[in-house]
Amino acid sequence: MGNLCACLSARPAKRRTRPVKPLSNPPAAVASNRWSRVRSSGKDKFDDSALIREQAIAAAILFRQQQQQHNGSIPPFDRSTSLRYPNSSSKRQSLPRSSSSRARSLTDHLIQPHQLVNQDVKIADLETNHFVLVHGGGFGAWCWYKTIALLEEGGFEATAIDLTGSGIDSFDTNGITTLSQYVKPLTDFLEKLDQGQKVILVGHDFGGACISHAMELFAHKISKAVFISAVMLTSGQSTLDLLKQAAASNEIIQQAQIFLYGHGNDHPPTAIELDKSLLRDLLFNQSPAKDVALASVSMRPIPFSPLLEEVSISDTKHGSVRRFYIETPEDHAIPITLQEMMISSCPPERVFRLKGADHSPFFSKPQSLYKLLVEISKIPPAS
Repeated sequence: MGNLCACLSARPAKRRTRPVKPLSNPPAAVASNRWSRVRSSGKDKFDDSALIREQAIAAAILFRQQQQQHNGSIPPFDRSTSLRYPNSSSKRQSLPRSSSSRARSLTDHLIQPHQLVNQDVKIADLETNHFVLVHGGGFGAWCWYKTIALLEEGGFEATAIDLTGSGIDSFDTNGITTLSQYVKPLTDFLEKLDQGQKVILVGHDFGGACISHAMELFAHKISKAVFISAVMLTSGQSTLDLLKQAAASNEIIQQAQIFLYGHGNDHPPTAIELDKSLLRDLLFNQSPAKDVALASVSMRPIPFSPLLEEVSISDTKHGSVRRFYIETPEDHAIPITLQEMMISSCPPERVFRLKGADHSPFFSKPQSLYKLLVEISKIPPAS
């Protein structure tokens, strides 16, 4: 959200440049001592041979199990980078792997049992199994790639929207003047839904203000709304109203901001850009290096005018949609104190917390985020 708070501090019109520093904690080449050292002793050779035999036996057992599950035939080889488990009673079956080839991070903790109480509810019994994912300022539909893969592998439908001037949408960010113009791809999608069809809206960062705008227009088409480290406004508030408290004390945000003046330096700024050398510290402090690299080449400027616009929402429309909030305690962009302030000002139905998550949990905690989204989809209406 730092990309949104940036505009809260007055900065000179001159565009700042600075040498790009290397990403912190660059991935180091790690190799097992067993395989990297020179194996000259007879003991080493014996250990290696024993390991190979153990691996061969394990592979043979797995192959035999596969044959039995497929009535003696050899199953087709799945070349997907996702690790797909065979249908079995294994506990792993309940948690699809990310489409990333990276093994699940040891810091991606499983959700605490008290947060998951609706696991017996079947997808076929849900009001909807369709998630619509709305990115934050500067992001695009690309940021949801892990979440999309996990939801689809779990039997859900997932649609990620590129808002105007974001992702692969070709519109010039400097030409966006209203929130409704920025959110138009989302409202167009909702308008085209079939009669009676509902979706679960998920908003991240500035996407929270965007889904609030859509909730006011299409409340009857939205089953639930999920705010992930997101702006959650009350009527009459703008995004900048909400974030100026955090920006004043956040040095990283102030350092990262770069105003863009599409209409000349004698006019108000039209967009905000982030210093790419500070992305990891601000938005991705717990995320894998490869996802930081993806963001550094994919993020686009954030339109300025929509940040200033006050939302107009009502209890009869926006207020009729069930809201849920997912906190990210390691967030450097929207600090947990600000998240809790928004929750206190506009209490949702339930609040969840992703332990160890930074501002971008779709990168830093993809499996845990997936589990929470599934849990929220299964929460029945209050009796």
